[in-house]
Amino acid sequence: METFIFLIFAALAVASSLVVVMHRSPVYATMSLVVTLFSVAVLFVLLGAPFLGTLQILIYAGAIVVLFLFVIMLLNLQKEGEAAGRRRGQLWVALPGALIFIGMVGLVFWRAGAPDLQPLTEDLVSLKGLATALFTDYLLPFEIVGLLLLVAVIGATVAARKAPDAADDSGVLPREDFVTEETARKEARP
Repeated sequence: METFIFLIFAALAVASSLVVVMHRSPVYATMSLVVTLFSVAVLFVLLGAPFLGTLQILIYAGAIVVLFLFVIMLLNLQKEGEAAGRRRGQLWVALPGALIFIGMVGLVFWRAGAPDLQPLTEDLVSLKGLATALFTDYLLPFEIVGLLLLVAVIGATVAARKAPDAADDSGVLPREDFVTEETARKEARP
């Protein structure tokens, strides 16, 4: 039964991750990301790490994807139609790139051989083991990811700001519409 559940959620994770990358609508892609993250959370639970599965749902699916949706709605991204020629050119560049990538990954696995997998222990999947690994060995990457998310939110907010109109509610004109004393004197002369 466990193998059957694994196969269902592994296939769901792969299929929904393909939708994330291939769908044109950013809202549908983000919603597919939620399904992918939920499927990965189920796989964590099957591995015997229910705490990591819960964190996967709460932090990633609950917070970060909602942040993505907020930024998408803030930027008001619409489905843009691309020219067929540009898309065909991207396809001809992407296919050799994908083949080279698959070949390189295959070469790495072929040279490395079968990995010596250690069985999961209670120390690896417990909260104490996670906290020890996260705040000792992986502290710098953890902080860098936090800063990247902060910069992304600030960048999206700045990009979404609209330029002030000439006739906004405050009554203040933009800088180029101000009349200086010198230009007023030049205009007053006959």
